[in-house]
Amino acid sequence: MANFQSDKLMHDEISNQKDSSNNLEQNLGQELDHKSHFANRLLQQQLSLTKTKIDTLQINLGKRCNLTCSHCHVEAGPKRTEDMGADVAQDLIAIIANFPQIKTVDLTGGAPEMHQMFRDLVEAASSYQKQIIVRSNLTIFWVDGYQDLPQYFADHQVRVVASLPCYLADNVDKMRGDGVFQQSIAALQKLNDLGYGTSPQLQLDLVYNPPLPNKLATDSPSAKFSLPPDQINLENAYKAHLSHNFKIQFNHLLTITNLPIGRTKMHLERLNLYADYLQFLSNNFNPNTVAGLMCRNQLSVDYLGNVYDCDFHQMAQISARDQQGRTITIGMLLEMQNLDLISDIAMADFCYACTAGSGSSCGGAIV
Repeated sequence: MANFQSDKLMHDEISNQKDSSNNLEQNLGQELDHKSHFANRLLQQQLSLTKTKIDTLQINLGKRCNLTCSHCHVEAGPKRTEDMGADVAQDLIAIIANFPQIKTVDLTGGAPEMHQMFRDLVEAASSYQKQIIVRSNLTIFWVDGYQDLPQYFADHQVRVVASLPCYLADNVDKMRGDGVFQQSIAALQKLNDLGYGTSPQLQLDLVYNPPLPNKLATDSPSAKFSLPPDQINLENAYKAHLSHNFKIQFNHLLTITNLPIGRTKMHLERLNLYADYLQFLSNNFNPNTVAGLMCRNQLSVDYLGNVYDCDFHQMAQISARDQQGRTITIGMLLEMQNLDLISDIAMADFCYACTAGSGSSCGGAIV
């Protein structure tokens, strides 16, 4: 819970939050209820969650992936077949071309590189001089048909945001599969050879997720949960370890809290810890994070062209709506020639994950 103004402030805030949690406990976890616990928390503290001008287009190309990670909120894997078609991709390219307000095109999945329209979107974004982010699992570099990706990324000055939930092999392999750590290290070294992590035009960032409990808690369930540690300190530890042991350099570490959706939710439910984890996140709510939430300035688009406030809402199927309550699609955005149709952001109780401690976003800690 780093970056709170002081330990006393954190203690007082958590105490106040526990009182609030007790008052609203009956609907914690009812994500699709008329008004969620999280929405009531913001209302009680006179905080609003509204859109600012959209400048980021995050595109989830589908759920196919060469890995089956235990913490994946998308529930991606090799057997998934969801894949963006050409019609949806062409609409997205039209948005990239026609809306200068879009500064960043953020491509994710699944493994986004495995989807048929991936390179069309990269090249369109590149031609219109957008910042391109690709959220890569790194191991895709060693799959037949994708070995050219590191050079392709460098040629298009793609910012690579790569999952490496720990700098220790055993921890990574437990979360992502046997041998994934060594493949990831080799991929990072390949990127370094091309100038990633050292050239200003070739940014390489890593992503950390805290571990999930792997057995039922006996005493205090909350003792089994953790938020990401201080992002700067952990980044320094990553850099020291990876440089000393593997001669790897990278730009930034992004710490991201586990969202209780997808496989994370299923894991917690198997251990009967889902409600306890929501309560843990609620108890660590930090109001200072709300202004910096990623859902405020981005649109998330799925492989079918539906629009959401964020990728997490996308996986929970909580659609974005305009002021008339209509579900928004990219077709509607093009027809209206307006990316700013959303006023109020949809809220669910898993939103506590983005506002707990130092906050969490696709760009890492918030405060």
